[in-house]
Formats: sequence, structure tokens, C-alpha cells
Amino acid sequence: MAKSDSFFIRARADGTLGAFTQTTIDLGAYVDALGKSVLRIHNINYSWSPTASGGGASDWDLAANASGYHVVQLTTQSQASAVVASNKSVIGKCQLHLSNDTSTANRLSMMSMDADIGPERYSNGYLVATENIFLGLDLQNIGPATSCDVILECTVETMSQAAAMALALSQQ
Repeated sequence: MAKSDSFFIRARADGTLGAFTQTTIDLGAYVDALGKSVLRIHNINYSWSPTASGGGASDWDLAANASGYHVVQLTTQSQASAVVASNKSVIGKCQLHLSNDTSTANRLSMMSMDADIGPERYSNGYLVATENIFLGLDLQNIGPATSCDVILECTVETMSQAAAMALALSQQ
């Protein structure tokens, strides 16, 4: 397979508490299964921030003695809610855990991020043959409205038309 230099695709999903939201990432400039062109994702990096503020640690307002999580997922198919990692459309998933174990509101005691599919730096990359991928965000009823940005390190490759079409069909 012919390879290109790596480049970065950036996307952002803004969430609403208690709801699943999704952003479409157009890959039409890179992927053309009939033209034998596919995208290889080498790395996925996540960045979380409260959307109503500057995004500092003190801006993660939580009720007293509250904890919960937010989920972000990157998939090859549109989804109506968060899906499990065994779903064939999942490219990557991540959870942000937030906790305030004090009796004082608006304190952040603990924040951690867990990758459900790890490592997010794939050894040989993750091939994508669909013209769109979807960045979904499921915010539980904790903390402020939140956004998640992703940065994808990618290359474009060619494969046979039959292989590219088979891959595209398996990801839809």
C-alpha cells in the first residue's frame, strides 16, 4: 500500500447534560472506496473542557458528594446513544470520571480519563473506509456542560478497490 505523510484531523463535540450529542466528521477529502483510497488513524487524543468557562480545573462545578462520568466515542456509524466497545463501528472510546467527595459544592476532588480501547495509539493504525465518522458525547447529570475535542493523526493509503469496498461495507 502506498502511504502519505501523516496529518491531523481535529473535531469538537459540545455536550448537553443528560443527553447524547454527535458531530459528523467529513472524510470525503481522504476516503474514496471506489477510488481505492482509505484513511488510517494512528493516534486519537482527547481533550475535555467545560463549555461555559475557560476550562480550568476549578470550572468543573460539582454538587457536594457527587460523582459520575462522561463518555466520548468515535464511530464509523451514526449512533443514537453511547455504545459498547464491542460494537463493530467503534474506533475509539473514552470516559471522563469526575468526583467531589467533599461536603462543599463546586469542588473537584478527582478527575481521571480512561480509554476503553487502549492503547489509543494503534500499532498499525485503524483503517477507515467510510466517508464520515462520528464523534459522540454522552454527558451524565454531573458538572457543567462539557465539550470534548479530538485530534486524530492520520495517513491516506490505497488498497485494491475490492478490499476498500469490503472494508467500507463492513464499517456501515
